[in-house]
Parts: sequence; C-alpha cells; structure tokens
Amino acid sequence: MGRPARHARRDRGAAADPRRSGPALTAAQGPGEPRGLPDGTRPSPNIWHHTDTYELENHAFDPDGLVEAAIERLGGWAGRDVLDLGCGTGFHLGRLARTSATVTGVEPHPDLRAIAARRTRRLPEVRVLEGTAQAVPLPDASIDVVHARWAYFFGPGSEPGLVELARVARPGAAAYVIDNDASRSTFGGWFARGFPEHASPEAKHEFWAGQGWQREPVLTRWAFASRADLESVVRIELPGPVAEEALAEHLAAGGGTEVEYAVDVWWRRF
Repeated sequence: MGRPARHARRDRGAAADPRRSGPALTAAQGPGEPRGLPDGTRPSPNIWHHTDTYELENHAFDPDGLVEAAIERLGGWAGRDVLDLGCGTGFHLGRLARTSATVTGVEPHPDLRAIAARRTRRLPEVRVLEGTAQAVPLPDASIDVVHARWAYFFGPGSEPGLVELARVARPGAAAYVIDNDASRSTFGGWFARGFPEHASPEAKHEFWAGQGWQREPVLTRWAFASRADLESVVRIELPGPVAEEALAEHLAAGGGTEVEYAVDVWWRRF
C-alpha cells in the first residue's frame, strides 16, 4: 500500500493528528523505507515524511463534499461493513463510521496505524489493522464496501490488490477507488507535469475498463486557510522545481488559497 508522492483524506469530525517535531515518522532501514513494514508496501513519501502537512491537505480537499456525494449516488456505505484500504492516520474512519455498521482501516505503516487507532479509540465500531492491499487481514466475503483514496490503486500494476478486493467482497459489495485525473483541472496539470512517468489518463481508463470498473469524474477543489498552508502542501505533492513553477504560476494568475482539483472515482460491484 502507499501513495506515490500524492494523496488525501477528509473528515472534519475526526480529531487532528498531534503536531510532530521531525519530518519523518520512523528511522529508515533504507532510502525512504521505515522499519516494520509488511512485504509489498509501496512508499508514500508525502504522508510518511510530512504527516502534519498531509493533515492540512486532508482538511483542504473537497470542502463541498462532492466526492462523498458521488459515492452516495452510487450506493454509499450507510448500514454496511466498510473497509478503508490505506487508511493512513485514519482521517476518514470517523466519517465512515457515522452511518456504517462497522469500519476496518488497513494500513501498513506502523506509526500511521498507531495514529489512526488513537484517533478512533472511542469508536467501538472501528478497528485498525496491519495489512496491504495485496494481503488484507480479513476473511473471505466479509466486506460490503471498500474505500481506497489515493492508496495503491493507480491503474496498471495494481492487479494483485484487485484480486484481494474480490476475495474480501461479499456478493453485491461495492468498491470505490479515488485517484487523480491528470487530464484536467489546475492540479491535474501540475500533477501531469510533475510525474510524467505515471500512467497517462488514457492508459488508466483502458486499464480500469478492462478490469470491469466504471468511472465517475468529479471536479472539486482545495480550499486552504492560508497561502502558507497551500504552499506547504504543493511542496510535498510535487517535485521541487515543478512545485515552485506551479506556485509562481498560481501567484501570477492572481491565485489565492484555492486550487481547482479533478479526481476520478473508479467503482464496481461484485
């Protein structure tokens, strides 16, 4: 599991993460590799090394709730057993728990998992487990809804995780994968420029269609409390030179504390 350099969560009802004095969560056993990670974990430099800044991004993303509204239109999670794959610090767990029957967060990073467990400790319907998208620690046919937001499922290469989704999904279950749409929006353009090695929008569309998934495009936005917060988030999400170019362009265009942001909600039923 992991979010290669980008990705977010939003639930204003959850408690904020504690402030951290250092940039990284754990000592590394190799370049960017904390100790204690299960096999198959994919690095996620933004949230691993800039946890506080990532929390700012979580709060700034989609203030109008358009992603959640799209998922609700497609079936939602009310009254159902939900799996949040790559739950990170548990930002979405409290929101999912408000109407679902149970919520299981799965996260490979031990420190993120500890934060998620702490912030949901008063929610008896929520549990947080170690695991990856390729190895979910749940029985067969035990989940009604899978939610994965900027975690592991970025198109080609995620087939082992898709097989695992099919294993844990009950008949009639639904899965929702939220990822960037690099074909449009201000942030989409920045992302495409910063990560040309990632699968193109066309390649992603072909991949997901071939796997039997459908696309629900959502055009939303970042809305930050300050320009300093916006700048700090851009700098953890984009490579250094691209981040500075993007910020300069945004300022020259009269940009304030908001940025247009497009995502795809990929979904299917089992």
